[in-house]
Amino acid sequence: MAVVQRILIAGDDPDTHRLLLAALQAPGRRIDSAPGGQHALERLSSASYDLILADVNTREPDGPSVLERVRKLHPAAKVLVLNADSTPENVIDSIRHQAFAYFSKPFALNAVVDMVGRALRSTSHLDDIHVASARPNWLGLRVRCKMEAADRLVQFMRELARDLPQSERENIASAFREILVNAIEHGGRSDPEKRVAITYVRTARAIIYYVRDPGPGFSFDDLSHAAVSNPTDAPFEHSDVRDRLGMRPGGFGILLAQHMVDELIYSEAGNEALLIKYLG
Repeated sequence: MAVVQRILIAGDDPDTHRLLLAALQAPGRRIDSAPGGQHALERLSSASYDLILADVNTREPDGPSVLERVRKLHPAAKVLVLNADSTPENVIDSIRHQAFAYFSKPFALNAVVDMVGRALRSTSHLDDIHVASARPNWLGLRVRCKMEAADRLVQFMRELARDLPQSERENIASAFREILVNAIEHGGRSDPEKRVAITYVRTARAIIYYVRDPGPGFSFDDLSHAAVSNPTDAPFEHSDVRDRLGMRPGGFGILLAQHMVDELIYSEAGNEALLIKYLG
């Protein structure tokens, strides 16, 4: 008999419930709905779920968040947080309490559906993003060298920049993802036992990402497989190099990132990078 994956949609917005119920229906899934946080907790006390979509944005005065209470009932549960009253503090709280992902409302439905699929396919996630510092203007993380962890983290970072115009927010997220993926693939060799160190700093005038990978670093003189090294008269020369080396198509990461932020600075060893986006 095929295993049925159980999903719980929890929240007090009936329109969101109807939207998600229709979008997430698929063979092998059972989707339940609970109107509000308390009803959801009652369901969770008597049943287990593979995934919980928590459309609950309230915190009891001086009390724990719904996510904290879910963690106590089901420590290994995968939780996607949906929030209509999003703040940087909410995002940080969700990272700290090991939410799988976070989306502010209104959200792009296809992005949520895609993340639900990732969560249901995931075998483990709780220790992939380790929090060292959790303040809205200074976030320190250590992330396993896994592509799934990178995609989750990029979504959290996208939400931290929610107050910026969408085009700027997407550019920053894309630049950060390119540098993070390079750190995971080349610095960490996609070894989940290794971690990339990340510091996010938000000042009044800039957003700064510091990324340090666990590898020995690189020299730009040795990046013939990357587009950033192409001569101006041969913009795709690196593609032939990658093909000869048996590498996947791509190699545009550093070049793309340079054009999406105001400054991209590498350490002498090449295993540390700063991405800077000036505000205003």
